[in-house]
Amino acid sequence: MSFDPSKFDGSTMRIGVADQLSGVPVAPAAATADDGVDPKYRAKATEAAVKFESFFIGHMLHQMRAGTRVLAAEDSVFKDKINEDMLDMADNLVADQLAGQRAFGVADAILRQLLPPASAPVVLAASLPGRAAPANIAEPQNIPKTLNRAK
Repeated sequence: MSFDPSKFDGSTMRIGVADQLSGVPVAPAAATADDGVDPKYRAKATEAAVKFESFFIGHMLHQMRAGTRVLAAEDSVFKDKINEDMLDMADNLVADQLAGQRAFGVADAILRQLLPPASAPVVLAASLPGRAAPANIAEPQNIPKTLNRAK
C-alpha cells in the first residue's frame, strides 16, 4: 500500500494533542439568562479552559510516568522505553476524558476568572454535605473593611 498525495485531504488532519479534545464531550458552563455573556465567547472560553485542563492533566501523567521510570530498578519493566510513545498517547486520551468531565476543576477555575461570577459553577461546595455554596464567589472574604475599598 502506498500513499497517494492526490487523495490527501488536509482539512481532516489533526496536529498535536490540543486538537484531540474536539471529539470528547465537554460539560457546558452554567449560564444564566441575564449574565450578558455572548454564547460564542462562552463556548470558546469553555473549550479553551477544558483544553488547558487536558494539557495540564496530560503533562502531570507524563511527569508521573517519567518519575516512575527514574526510580525503577535496572531490571524493572518500568525502565523499558519500548512502549513509551503508546503510553504517552494513552495518557493523553485519559487526560482528554478527565478534562471533558472537568474532573480536576482546572477548567472551572479558569472560567471563574473569564466569565461573570454568577455563571461559574460551584459544584464542589454545594456537593459537600452540610455545606452551602457561597453566595458570590468573586466577593472578597475575611478582609477587614479598612483594606477593602470596594465596599
